[in-house]
Amino acid sequence: MSKSFSRPTAKAATPAPAQVIAAQEAFRDNDALLAALETSVHGLDEERISERLHRDGANEVSHEKPPHWSRQLLRTFKNPFIVVLLVLAGVQLFADDSDLTGPFIIAAMVGISVVLSFTQEYRSSRAAEKLKAMVRNTATVTRQASDGHSEQIEVPVGELVAGDIVHLGAGDMVPADLRLLAAKDLFISQAILTGESLPVEKAAPAHAQAPGTAGNPLDLPTVCYMGTNVISGTASAVVVATGARSYLGSLAHSMAGQRVQTSFDRGVNSVSWLLIRFMAVMVPVVLGIQWYKQGFWEAFLFALSVAVGLTPEMLPLIVTANLAKGAIAMSKRKVVVKRLNAIQNFGAMDVLCTDKTGTLTLDRIVLERHLDLDGEESDEALEYGYLNSRFQTGLKNLMDKAVLEHRDLEPTAARYRVVDEIPFDFQRRRMSVVVANGGDEHLLICKGAVEEMLSICSRAQVGGAVEPMTDERRREIKAMTHRLNEDGLRVLVVAVRREPAAERAWSVADESGLTAVGCLAFLDPPKDSAATAIAALHAHGVEVKVITGDNEAVTRKICHEVGLDVTHSVQGREIEPLDEDALDPLVKRTTVFAKMSPLQKARVVKSLQRQGHTVGFLGDGINDAPALHDADVGISVDTATDIAKESADIILLEKNLMVLEEGVLEGRITFGNIIKYIKMTASSNFGNVLSMLIASIFLPFVPLLPLQILVLNLLYDISQLSIPFDRMDEEYLRIPRKWDASDIGRFMLLVGPSSSVFDITTFALLWFVFGANTPAHQSLFQSGWFVESLLTQTLVVHMIRTRRIPFLQSSAAAPVLGLTTAIIAIGVLIPYTVLGRKLGMVEMPPAYYAWLAATVLAYCVLTQLVKLVYMRRHGRWL
Repeated sequence: MSKSFSRPTAKAATPAPAQVIAAQEAFRDNDALLAALETSVHGLDEERISERLHRDGANEVSHEKPPHWSRQLLRTFKNPFIVVLLVLAGVQLFADDSDLTGPFIIAAMVGISVVLSFTQEYRSSRAAEKLKAMVRNTATVTRQASDGHSEQIEVPVGELVAGDIVHLGAGDMVPADLRLLAAKDLFISQAILTGESLPVEKAAPAHAQAPGTAGNPLDLPTVCYMGTNVISGTASAVVVATGARSYLGSLAHSMAGQRVQTSFDRGVNSVSWLLIRFMAVMVPVVLGIQWYKQGFWEAFLFALSVAVGLTPEMLPLIVTANLAKGAIAMSKRKVVVKRLNAIQNFGAMDVLCTDKTGTLTLDRIVLERHLDLDGEESDEALEYGYLNSRFQTGLKNLMDKAVLEHRDLEPTAARYRVVDEIPFDFQRRRMSVVVANGGDEHLLICKGAVEEMLSICSRAQVGGAVEPMTDERRREIKAMTHRLNEDGLRVLVVAVRREPAAERAWSVADESGLTAVGCLAFLDPPKDSAATAIAALHAHGVEVKVITGDNEAVTRKICHEVGLDVTHSVQGREIEPLDEDALDPLVKRTTVFAKMSPLQKARVVKSLQRQGHTVGFLGDGINDAPALHDADVGISVDTATDIAKESADIILLEKNLMVLEEGVLEGRITFGNIIKYIKMTASSNFGNVLSMLIASIFLPFVPLLPLQILVLNLLYDISQLSIPFDRMDEEYLRIPRKWDASDIGRFMLLVGPSSSVFDITTFALLWFVFGANTPAHQSLFQSGWFVESLLTQTLVVHMIRTRRIPFLQSSAAAPVLGLTTAIIAIGVLIPYTVLGRKLGMVEMPPAYYAWLAATVLAYCVLTQLVKLVYMRRHGRWL
């Protein structure tokens, strides 16, 4: 469903909608329900599917669609910069409706800002939707083909309609609101709706008990709701509600705001409030001074313009452009970003938790050996393993697929029929099938993890004879499998139980008194690129921890081969009894976590977050979903289970750690360019407003007219539109980067006044050398400061973008150089144009530009010295 709903964030149950369609059908007889839906167990035909798609619409939650372009356009007017401009235009029209010069200039500024913002946001949302469309979930349904016969096919979830017959297995997302027709050991996680982590059992009406009173529809045992996921078991069900008519669809509006703020969201908010606090102090002071010296309207307009000067009005545009550019760049590296804000967290990530299979290994598991309990080759162990993998209906893992490569055993399997199945789950760590071959007995075949299997075996088949399973025999089997593990082989034990044929349901309780037959050993060798990728991640400050449900000895060997420190490793059972105080130091020093359950994986992620880390989690299985949800950056792969893809923020089209390292660097470039804009704008605007405050105290006129301030601000903002295309210095990319509002505040207070020093020298120059010291000559003063202010503000882009010496040790990207040069040229030429005269400017004497060149050079030198002092004191620049 590709993010058709928000992640759950609250533990309290979500209130139920007034009417739940699926709940009304909870206990209706199967035949009556199918008749009411005008369907059958053979599925719908193409004509009825088309009619219902037209009637009910696509099976999507509508609020996740991007807004219509007209709404996006209107939203751009919510920018405070636009609001202030429109207020200024209204005040000017009210004060003098005969002169439309000012309102026309403001209208042009509004038009430029709105068009730029709208174009960028619209293109970004379109690009994001195209990227999301690359990851599509499907559902298994029974439908009627054009010739009338029924077949099970995979269809996109969005194409499901009421009356479709859906088949569920472990790892599937429930694609719509379903009423169960038949189910086997079905456990559903409803955490997306209730916040409750424990799965609940569901059953068909024939095996479910109706509640005595009407209560929460989520408690109904016969109904599965869209967005929940299958933990274990199998089922067939009929779709009763899709899209907006589903339970989740009816809750879409109330769930839309439930996502917890990310570090990115908190960072942007903290910066915004920091600037608001400065504005709250500075603007009233400027208003008071100018009101005392002039009339209220002039003071009000000037103070409003000063407020604009302190506002980083292009922040939404710059942030969106940076994130969208990052997402598109990552898509070229086969990385799909489902949530743009995750890019910044990607760059801030300092711990990556990853599964072993397919990430460190080739993900091409082969069945290397099939042995009896003495360690000798055994065709019987292989045959039983093949039957188990062949007849299970749940999610087939890589080891099942490796066993099924032995197609020469298919004639043997053809002699059997499946009777029942006990699906896999992560508590038992095993699965069973019950088969019959036409005789008078049923055969239960179970395969699973070594310790879990030995705990349910009471007998052992040794040398063709069956003997009691003694503690000594268990130790011998464990020793043999441990030797295989140390060679990098993963081991499953195979056991059987024969029972007289009888019509009954088999359950987990029947997995007892088994006879161990042998074991299957699988090899998944490490990737050649894994060691290089881990070294690259370490070089960029990202620690790698391996969290797997696999055997500890196998995991340690693979991790050692790819260069990870395996001095400290723990198993899930060692973590289980620990409280937070005991768990945190253990997690800090441990690299390898083996035999971990889903909730134990999530506990490790939360422990790392408590210790101040930004955690990424890479996983692709059902058992990874809780950790993917809790991580700061959830990363999955396109071949992952539905629930893993749904829980992730980022999808890899190729499971490769080298791609992750590139993603980390792209995240840091994106974050660095956003921070550049914020620090440049905040410090430069603060310096300008500080200069205006000082000038307001001593000058008999305003240092700049309100319109001049706005044009100055707009030109400066345009000069920064190329920042998303800038590069970052190599040393900046070496370590993770996080938001720090206090650092931005320090930066603004130290670097901002540097420009004020040269603003004041320019004031003195204009006042004493060029005689702009009376209201009659204020246009000369304002024109001179406008040009100087724009030049220093624009050049500061190059000073702040790097900790090195600009132009000599680090040059900006070509778009930044081109745009800033163009803005400087425009700033110098404006006083000589019609626009300049409309703004109240005059031509500057040629001698002024010699003084201006000296001022700009001195400003660059001072800024570089301030940079050195700042880095020595605080250890960072950007």
